[in-house]
Amino acid sequence: MNKASGRAVNIVAGLGQDVLSEGQETFNALTRQIDERRARLRSWEDARQAFHKKFVDDLLPLQRESTDLQVRMVHLLNDAFDDRSLTKGERLTLSDLIAEMAGRLVDVCDDAAVKAIYNMHGQSDHDRENVAEMEVDAAAPEVVLGHERSRGHDHDDESPDELLRRVEAEMQAREDARERARQQRQAARKKASPKQRAAQARQDAAQADLSKSIREVYRKLASALHPDREPDPQEQLRKTALMQRANLAYEKKDLLTLLELQLELEHITQQALNGISEVRLQHYNEILREQIAELDEEIRHVERGLRQAYGIPSSAELSPDTVLRSLQKEAAMLQGYIRDLAGSLRLFEDIGRLKDSLAQMKRMGR
Repeated sequence: MNKASGRAVNIVAGLGQDVLSEGQETFNALTRQIDERRARLRSWEDARQAFHKKFVDDLLPLQRESTDLQVRMVHLLNDAFDDRSLTKGERLTLSDLIAEMAGRLVDVCDDAAVKAIYNMHGQSDHDRENVAEMEVDAAAPEVVLGHERSRGHDHDDESPDELLRRVEAEMQAREDARERARQQRQAARKKASPKQRAAQARQDAAQADLSKSIREVYRKLASALHPDREPDPQEQLRKTALMQRANLAYEKKDLLTLLELQLELEHITQQALNGISEVRLQHYNEILREQIAELDEEIRHVERGLRQAYGIPSSAELSPDTVLRSLQKEAAMLQGYIRDLAGSLRLFEDIGRLKDSLAQMKRMGR
């Protein structure tokens, strides 16, 4: 995402032409959209780190304190349930209250006594409920959210030769996969109508053109950045790092990063950018549109992962600018709840005040 050179990939009017063509205008608009989405991803990365720190430092201790107080409340109310001064109606109201509080706690705290209290007042069996829920979950399709899955290998310590061999092997594997897919499509075409075969052929040709366009840019970079051709050790390290960026960009079909690397290495001039043919621009613009779609999905992936990891409801607004303010608001609300809960604990130690509260709950329809 970073532009080490600080040079934007843009087609500029005035270098041999006064007005940009429609394809050139589209190219510039698409590169701006990609830069905007990259900036949003960077903002999300910064916000996610700050959010996690504040969540751990501020909210988690409040959540633990709240849970401890709620456990104390459940035990206190359960002990009060046996008080002989309670009427039948008061016991029913109190039992409903205990079941409600214990039900919220039983999955978030490791307290066998709370589970037993929930089973008794909820007239249920928590373990059986869990088994039934797991059976439902097992029947549903698996959905994987959260942080990006690891590739399973760390290639940071590779030598230049190992790096190039691995990239070549991966490229060959992708070519093999594309060939297998092509053969499968050919087999499918035999069963397809002439119209379907023609449409598929056009789609295959368009995809081949897109792949060729981005492959040409990559191969020029790979040829210039080959570490084994550089005798200077420091320059070899620099080229190895740039080659890693190029490999990652090629793997992700990130045309804009490959063009940025060309500018950084001065392997393409502004005049050459302005001189890209309209046919090639059509291919480039299609690749850039695909990049935008992939970046949009990556942004959605980050947001979904944040919601899942921290229990943020789907109805809550979520953006890099608002996520920390939302956390601060939640912490303030939790502090208020803790104060109220601590006050209620002191109040309910008096059976008379507890009875008054139960009567008020009953009047309110609890």
